[in-house]
Amino acid sequence: MRTRLIVLLHIAIATLLVSNIVYAASPLPVQSVSASSVTVRATPRPQPGGAWAFEIVFDTHSQDLKDDLMKSASLIAGGRTYAPASWQGDPPGGHHRKGTLKFGAIDPQPPEIELRIARPGEPKPRSFLWMLK
Repeated sequence: MRTRLIVLLHIAIATLLVSNIVYAASPLPVQSVSASSVTVRATPRPQPGGAWAFEIVFDTHSQDLKDDLMKSASLIAGGRTYAPASWQGDPPGGHHRKGTLKFGAIDPQPPEIELRIARPGEPKPRSFLWMLK
């Protein structure tokens, strides 16, 4: 009986610790940049092992969205530039696109990350910056 009580107590403490860690890690905010009649929204999603995923949404009513994010996106972290590992989402074309852009692990975690998306015909890339520390 005493062993069972100790096991239950350990489980309760572990659950409390994990829930406090999850609660303390507030999600990073969605950012949106509108220019040239196109709005791009990016939502960062930290992944296990230091990898990153970003939910990307493009919206417009005036042009086809032909962006190839595997070629036009980059992640700047800790003074280094990282290329995307994958894009899982809508193919080029249309007025509304969404998907997930994934990057490999970054170790150690930098104080900030910046997602850049260079769009065809625009003079400078869209920039999304999040402070991590």
